[in-house]
Amino acid sequence: MISWDSWLLANELSIRLGFFFGVFLLMGAWETVKPCRPLRFPRWYRWCNNIGLVFLNSVMLRLLFPIAAVGVALTMEQEGYGLLNQIELPLLLNTVITIVVLDMLIYWQHVLFHQIPLLWALHKVHHADPDYDVTTGARFHPIEIVSSMLIKMVAIVLLGPSAVGVLIFEVLLNASAMFNHSNIQLPKAVDKIVRVFFVTPDMHRVHHSQIRQETDSNYGFALSCWDRLFSTYQAQPVKGHLGMDIGLSELSDPKLICTVKGMITLPFRR
Repeated sequence: MISWDSWLLANELSIRLGFFFGVFLLMGAWETVKPCRPLRFPRWYRWCNNIGLVFLNSVMLRLLFPIAAVGVALTMEQEGYGLLNQIELPLLLNTVITIVVLDMLIYWQHVLFHQIPLLWALHKVHHADPDYDVTTGARFHPIEIVSSMLIKMVAIVLLGPSAVGVLIFEVLLNASAMFNHSNIQLPKAVDKIVRVFFVTPDMHRVHHSQIRQETDSNYGFALSCWDRLFSTYQAQPVKGHLGMDIGLSELSDPKLICTVKGMITLPFRR
């Protein structure tokens, strides 16, 4: 009988696509039927361009990194490289450690992309979205996407995580990004419970505020513990979720912030 980890790795593409389209369609339908905030720009206009950028990034990653993160983890396992490959651990524990450590890495990577001007020039493509919905969660500049993959690969070489742990983490991160960027609002009682463990849409929406203090908070993508642990947590926006201003105050031209061409060239404009 095939083991659970072998089955997951053998069906990697189906799992990735299934979760991506499943979460995307669910969140897209939810925010269409019951949105938290009214949109400033037509949905079709933003979605076509945001999804176009996602497609471009996906093709580029496939061309530049044929084996990607899971492939690197498999190689490390086979060669016995990396910290976790030096320790005899049950696969389930190895997987949990992998998810937690990589999620903390994403938190600190996110902080650096805000604090270092050169990296912020790339990351502001994500924050320049004038609206906040499920497509915002995948809207990143191609160079940031490549940089993120390189950082992740270096971490995998050093950590030596299980390949299945890397796969589960990437699927979780992708699903979390779409969930916590969606234009929905969980019931307050539900949100209060969920955000103890995971980042919710209300929690991460604060991070997309135009107020600097709020932008410099709630960096987490999947697990919510890092913001509390490192004192970057802010529960609610000062102006409330309906009154807060989304995006970047200095950027308002739709051709610059809502088109594929504008998003790609944005970091290089002065």
